[in-house]
Amino acid sequence: MRVPLNTVLVDVLLAVVLAGLSVATLAGQADGRPDWRAAVLGVLTVAPLALRQRAPVLTTLVIVAALAAYSLLGYGEFPNGGVGMVVAMFTVATLRSRPVAAAVFATTIAATAIAYATATSAVVWSQIAQSVLVMLGAWVLGEGTRRWGRRAERLAAEAAQLVAGERVRIARELHDIVAHHMSVISLQAGVAEYVLDTDLPTARTAIATVGGASREALLDLRRLLDVLRVDDVEGSQLQPQPGLAQLPDLVERIRGAGLPVEVAVTGEARPLPPGPDLCAYRVVQESLTNVLKHAGPATARVHVEHGERTLTVRVTDDGAVRPHQRAQHRPATSHGIRGMRERAELYGGVLTAGPADGGGFAVVLRLPTEVSL
Repeated sequence: MRVPLNTVLVDVLLAVVLAGLSVATLAGQADGRPDWRAAVLGVLTVAPLALRQRAPVLTTLVIVAALAAYSLLGYGEFPNGGVGMVVAMFTVATLRSRPVAAAVFATTIAATAIAYATATSAVVWSQIAQSVLVMLGAWVLGEGTRRWGRRAERLAAEAAQLVAGERVRIARELHDIVAHHMSVISLQAGVAEYVLDTDLPTARTAIATVGGASREALLDLRRLLDVLRVDDVEGSQLQPQPGLAQLPDLVERIRGAGLPVEVAVTGEARPLPPGPDLCAYRVVQESLTNVLKHAGPATARVHVEHGERTLTVRVTDDGAVRPHQRAQHRPATSHGIRGMRERAELYGGVLTAGPADGGGFAVVLRLPTEVSL
């Protein structure tokens, strides 16, 4: 585990300060000339804290061994009150597993027992209980810190996953908007160029369709950018994302691009949540765009069926797809179809796409209308 340099410097500073205080305390108790062995052991009870985050278990064992030796040599109570052992116990509980912390806790209690067993003065039971509770408190506090750290890491990972998912959603929105409108613009621009010298009214109609499609694309992009603009949300005029209510406008735009589209709506229409509503709209938009791009001369049919618990959207065409274009319709290779399927799964729905039995291509979306969002 890599430890930040500033954290290491803080640990080193802590160890130096505690070591200095320990030596000063021992010097005061020995009238200015402490036993050199007591001084060395006193330093060893706190100096290893400089490495507590790199080797917490080893640090604790060195400190406990120094404290036990200090007691067995008859130097009396722990120097510096055993603060090094408390900090080491906290570090082990924070950075290591619970079984390891339990073993280290038992070791510290053994060192404490040795200290009280070799004490020259009478030992009160409350002192022993207090020492045990202090070490237990260090363990519990370290365990709580470890859990908090893991929770923070989990929340950070979930936030990163949400950001990645939002990026995918935005990319899918951009794909749907740009692919649809640019397909219409490209087709109509080609028509206008082809008939400009021979059929001026048709050319004008195509140019007008190009203008309308480009304005609609700019409007959709502006809506998406308004949603992403978080610095001035209150002042921006946010408009709702499109849904099935805008289906007639979409169909008219596709018809203006030269594709005959038949629309049928059955069942009792009910308001949908914004997410599934946008999903259904985008599936129709992407499917009709694919018909424009790949089906050749064809007629498209859109059937929206409002069931009791399910919304079913079928987009079919009777076009003849050429072999090299048919591969673009395969769900495994088509980004558009894959994106539609991901949209459907996001809201608990199912999307199927493939060649129809009677020729042409069919896209079927089924969405539950009773979902928890």
